Amino acid sequence: MNRNYQRELDRLLDGIKQEPGKFRLLLHSCCAPCSSYVIEYLSAYFQITVFYYNPNIYPDEEYDKRVDEQMRFIRSFPSRYPVDFLRGDFEKERFYQTVRGYEQEKEGGERCFRCYRMRLLKAVETAKRIGADYFTTTLSISPLKNAAKLNEIGEELAEQYGVPYLNSDFKKKNGYQRSVELSAAYGMYRQDYCGCIFSRQEREAQKRTAVLAADWERRI
Repeated sequence: MNRNYQRELDRLLDGIKQEPGKFRLLLHSCCAPCSSYVIEYLSAYFQITVFYYNPNIYPDEEYDKRVDEQMRFIRSFPSRYPVDFLRGDFEKERFYQTVRGYEQEKEGGERCFRCYRMRLLKAVETAKRIGADYFTTTLSISPLKNAAKLNEIGEELAEQYGVPYLNSDFKKKNGYQRSVELSAAYGMYRQDYCGCIFSRQEREAQKRTAVLAADWERRI
């Protein structure tokens, strides 16, 4: 039976709102645009540490651009409770080792699942180290990300490390659309690919195909 992760989150937040701001959440973020709605939503309940750990990002200047944009949004956004920022190490080789043998998988397949686990593992380790009460990730806000798989991995790691995972599907309740609105309102850089070299190559191939198709349409 399919689980309703948004309903599960709503039930948890109903309890937390009796003591808002008491609990600390480590929020793994993939980028500022995806984090925007999630921070707006959850900062009414938690003190948040935004943890930027994304060794998959390519190229290096894209990584730096996303970090800067994340920090800028946190500084600009008027959250109810404190939001701070923690920058993880840019461990590029760890990503390539993690997905070795799955480089040609399409976006949304096993390569991505391995990348989810790599990032969530570092998130739960960091959450435990800093004494966070919960951890979660912004990744489920993307229509291209598998929320069920993210929650499966999060729950597994929560059991191993003793830090509860905040089940979520942030694209629900128009979360993705709200992130688009906030991105526009704050003038955010919004990239058009997930982040890794493989997703970038896939997106560029899609663009080339679209251009060729449009050109063909004009000719006939």
